[in-house]
Amino acid sequence: MANHKSNKEEVVIASIMSLTHRLEKFKSDEFDMIIIDECHHAAAASYKKIINYFKPRLLLGFTATPNRGDNVRLDDVFEKIIFQRDLKWAIQNKYLTDIECLRVNIGYDISKVAIRMGDFATGELDKAMNTDILNGAIAEAYKKYAKGQTLIFATSVEHAQNIAKEIDGAVAVTAETKNRAELIQKFTNREIPVLVNCMIFTEGTDMPLVETVMIARPTSNSSLYTQMVGRGLRLYPGKEKLTLIDLVGTTGRANLCTAPTLLGIDMENVPKYKQDEIQGDLFDLPDLIQKIADVPESWIKNIEYVNLWAKGQTYNTHNVNWFKMPNGDLVLTLKNKRLVIPAQDELGETIIGNKKVKMQEALDLAFKYVCEEYADQKYIWDIKQIKKWGKSEASEKQKNIIKRMCKELDVSELTKSEASQILNRILYKGA
Repeated sequence: MANHKSNKEEVVIASIMSLTHRLEKFKSDEFDMIIIDECHHAAAASYKKIINYFKPRLLLGFTATPNRGDNVRLDDVFEKIIFQRDLKWAIQNKYLTDIECLRVNIGYDISKVAIRMGDFATGELDKAMNTDILNGAIAEAYKKYAKGQTLIFATSVEHAQNIAKEIDGAVAVTAETKNRAELIQKFTNREIPVLVNCMIFTEGTDMPLVETVMIARPTSNSSLYTQMVGRGLRLYPGKEKLTLIDLVGTTGRANLCTAPTLLGIDMENVPKYKQDEIQGDLFDLPDLIQKIADVPESWIKNIEYVNLWAKGQTYNTHNVNWFKMPNGDLVLTLKNKRLVIPAQDELGETIIGNKKVKMQEALDLAFKYVCEEYADQKYIWDIKQIKKWGKSEASEKQKNIIKRMCKELDVSELTKSEASQILNRILYKGA
């Protein structure tokens, strides 16, 4: 904590921890402006204690990773986003390097690992990942797919050390490593081919010569994932692109962050057996995912996906049968009409008619619109009505139409509701 005083102003620079313990030293109206770095943390209780204590004229936040790992929005802290540049803009404008994305299934099973605070429980995760077989598989993946100077993220100090033992010339870097700067310099000089670390190289590391990043530390926290990948996005002479290797396995119901996470793409409605197809140039992934996710298996489960999303965000969808696209857009398909609510930003805002509104307001407006203009199609857009008639077996007419359109789909056990979801998507795709 440091004070910088002049005749006209006082500037206090402090960590959240030190300021939290010294709040009583300051008046609540002491500061005209408060600036928060890494402000995606601002929804945390420790930050809110400070924010709620002071009454500044201006609260300003900066972050390169605005999406919180626990999906909590920042709209109860900040009023609006005044400047924004996304990853795509930074890469296309040559501020960051391009990314080639690979998925390598090494066969781990973390389906029984608990989720705590929005991510896999570290102790349980390490126990599941830190095995001789998996460490050998990580080394094999490195030998087969890595290009150039490689940074590997592990689940623990011991895991980092065990991975390093499997790879010739690799060095494990931990919190206890005293010559860290020397190792980074040797890595930059290409004297050390691989650095394996556990939560060391996430924020604030100056190491631009990273040509491959391997994620051997599975996470469902999008901020952490972005920070790990970010270590390899710096430009460096002769470096054409970053090779990003997502090491994947069985995760059960848990959401695993992989390359599409960098673009804010939701993988929940992408069938598990199709996910290993999602690799290639980063900016080719959205179209690929759109195609892969737009299949009957996802259409049938869509009501469940939307309900879980709305519950997590505390939104009221008014039981409208929205279809949630991988990019976060909400689509309602009616006869000869398609309504779209664009994906929300980090403050929970979307755009309706060139105007920014809160997502809940957009849902309210859409509900009012369909009630007034499409009451005769309530059987299509009202989930309550769909559930009333949808439990019984699909009609022969429904089955026959679906058979013609989706020859590979088994229609024998479809319900009327499931068949309706499929037909709505098939018949009105071009609406």
